[in-house]
Amino acid sequence: MKWTRQDLQQYRHAKEYVDTMIIPLLPFQLSHDENLEHNAFQREMVSAFTRELEKELSGRVMLSPDYSYLSSADKEAERERIHTWVTDIQFQPFGHVFFVTFDSEWKKVEQALEGTLIWLPAIVEESMKSSEIQSIIRGQVQEVTKLIRSYWKRS
Repeated sequence: MKWTRQDLQQYRHAKEYVDTMIIPLLPFQLSHDENLEHNAFQREMVSAFTRELEKELSGRVMLSPDYSYLSSADKEAERERIHTWVTDIQFQPFGHVFFVTFDSEWKKVEQALEGTLIWLPAIVEESMKSSEIQSIIRGQVQEVTKLIRSYWKRS
């Protein structure tokens, strides 16, 4: 389910089945021109990835709104801010929270996150065709789907 009015109406009637929240972590930094296009491309890739992941695991996952932060922000401070999201999410019956990002800086605070970090290696945009990118995303979705299902089996 996505963060849309229609899906949220369905969620209210199927809460007991939807136990997993996926939160995309997206950096941006308008003050650094050299990173604008790269950050925008990474956002597009995370969005494409999480949409495909939500489709693959439909009926059991909720895709949250994007969590956006400044690239230069202190990750420990962002971790505390994310904690407020997770605290609010836990009022619903979400037993699993997954954070999805291409930003490897999150690995430094991964142990302190109240959920599971899924760090994906960055996709290089230069000279790649959209069909190649789709193929890479599809492969990553298949692998991450297996990972998430392994968490479900444990609980």
